[in-house]
Amino acid sequence: MANVITHQGIVESIEGSHLFVRIVQTSACASCSVKGHCSSSESKEKIIEISSSDFAYKIGDKVIVVGETSMGMMAVFLAFIIPFFILVVSLFVCMSVTDNNELLSGLISLGLLIPYYIVLWLNKNKLKKNFSFSIKPINC
Repeated sequence: MANVITHQGIVESIEGSHLFVRIVQTSACASCSVKGHCSSSESKEKIIEISSSDFAYKIGDKVIVVGETSMGMMAVFLAFIIPFFILVVSLFVCMSVTDNNELLSGLISLGLLIPYYIVLWLNKNKLKKNFSFSIKPINC
């Protein structure tokens, strides 16, 4: 059970074989007992799309959304680590090519992130298959 991430959620809507589940994602501070006296607590509601062939769920059901920790690591890798290396490597290359023109090098480096995120966006359907969640009912 250590290789999974779980969140409690509520089924918001059902469209064909896709369930849309609302979860409340909280930071560690949000569950703290003194969060009312601190400004760093944070929570966000998110809608998770889950493909399911199990039609036993209905709108309003409480469920547990289950995902593998490897999906989280892959998401961090794609969203933060690869862009960081693109930015750093391109910055050093551009600095050497443009005779240390920092403004131009910085703009080119940032501009190189645009095609990367466009490629991610174009492959979103392929990525959806890799980033799939499952659900199970909460036994009350």
